[in-house]
Amino acid sequence: MTRRRRLLILVGVGLGLIGAAAAYVEFHFHLPEGEGPAGPAVPLEPFERPWTQRKVLLLGVGDSVTAGFGATRGRSYFDRLIANPADEFEDMRGRCLSAVLPNLQTRNIAMSGSNSLEHVRHITEKLETQPGDVFGLVVMTSGGNDLIHWYGRSPPREGAMYGATLEQANPWVTNYETRLGEIFALLEARFPGGCRIFIADIYDPSDGRGDPETAGLPAWPGAMAVHGAYNDALRRSAGRHATVRVVPMHAEFLGHGIHCRKFWTTHYRTRDPHYWYAPNLEDPNERGYDAIRRVFLIEILKEAAALK
Repeated sequence: MTRRRRLLILVGVGLGLIGAAAAYVEFHFHLPEGEGPAGPAVPLEPFERPWTQRKVLLLGVGDSVTAGFGATRGRSYFDRLIANPADEFEDMRGRCLSAVLPNLQTRNIAMSGSNSLEHVRHITEKLETQPGDVFGLVVMTSGGNDLIHWYGRSPPREGAMYGATLEQANPWVTNYETRLGEIFALLEARFPGGCRIFIADIYDPSDGRGDPETAGLPAWPGAMAVHGAYNDALRRSAGRHATVRVVPMHAEFLGHGIHCRKFWTTHYRTRDPHYWYAPNLEDPNERGYDAIRRVFLIEILKEAAALK
């Protein structure tokens, strides 16, 4: 082999390696967020007339997703449930609770960084029993921090079980299911005039692949098993309470996580192949908050008759 030919081969191999590295960076680390509306369409017709003249309290409970961590003013999912921002997307104008609930009051006791163990205490300490003429609309996210804290920097434990095996986590999953039942019962007792409780299931930034190491976090072989068990517990607990509805945040966010660019994967979203999470992987970005607002509104719409 001539020296020139050897050099051409080495250059070709080098270019191939550079291309492979560029592709890896592109598909693993460049996560475009996209622009414009995100999430399902919400019909306008139900918002064209008031639902009730009753006093209604919209209550936010839970962790940073409901607290609106990272969202600019007025653009968290909780804020957008209440009112449309001035620059609202055309397909959501007029679709908010203040348009249909003239006697709406709002309160948000959600706290960033909190887990489900703390949510029991928050409700007990921060929410007084409401007057009998007040109907409660409760929106909540609870359980995500139980799973991801503290990113493997400490041994897994209840309320911060990152890295746990399913066998380790099973008692904590059982406790979570029981604890959610306590939360639902507490909320029902605080609203003697009636309520509906809307709890989002727990989304998955790995898009169903269970590979947090792709985002630079410690590997967690049991991630999907524990995550699935937690969501199953949430749905079982919700199913025992006639006042509770599960909001399908998990399904809505699949394909919008760290693998959103990978067109060959199961959950690839052809119409919107964009990233809906913040850089911390815990919280949504603003398009994610838009999508969450929409899935909550769709579920709330189904219960509008309960407010009359």
